[in-house]
Amino acid sequence: MTTDSYTAGGKTPMHLRFRGFLPVVVDVETGGFNARTDALLEVAASIISMDEEGKLVPEPVISTHVIPFEGANMDPKSMEINGIDPYHPLRAARKETDALGYLFSPIRRAVKQAQCTRAILVGHNAFFDLSFINSCVERNGIKRNPFHPFSNFDTVSLCGMALGQTVLARAAQAAGMEWNQAEAHSAVYDTEKTADLFCHVINQWETLHPG
Repeated sequence: MTTDSYTAGGKTPMHLRFRGFLPVVVDVETGGFNARTDALLEVAASIISMDEEGKLVPEPVISTHVIPFEGANMDPKSMEINGIDPYHPLRAARKETDALGYLFSPIRRAVKQAQCTRAILVGHNAFFDLSFINSCVERNGIKRNPFHPFSNFDTVSLCGMALGQTVLARAAQAAGMEWNQAEAHSAVYDTEKTADLFCHVINQWETLHPG
């Protein structure tokens, strides 16, 4: 039964489920750990929607490669892990402003369609992804950032609570999901798995609290 506020186990509509926030899973691949000095190289997002039964489901991933901003640092150790060649001729990367515009447009539409007030970033160690998004927004003077500037949903905490695991690969496996290590550290793959985990944990919570 739909109510005007969230009730565990009920079919609460999205705009009431998370206090007006629309969850959007984001993963970034970068040239290091410092959001102000290190390059943003790849970003992917999966908008979370709700089916007719009130279960959360991830939408297909939206992703883009990003051209490093002028003077951006790229630590060799980080580049070895993510395996990205930022200057590969077939990389089809976008400038930072165009890359975020590419992601932000469908997110804004989804926020409006869900009757939410804004998006909230969901990530595995979400502070890291949000810090790079915020720094890119600030660096380029981008207006109308759909994300809340500091609130987030972190699947590290959620998976630690629900599955007893905090590492993304181990949490996915604990949830009965397949994990392909060869595809890990790709923004698209990590976004897909994080979105699946977020939906799994939230839906399981609802199942444990039938309305």
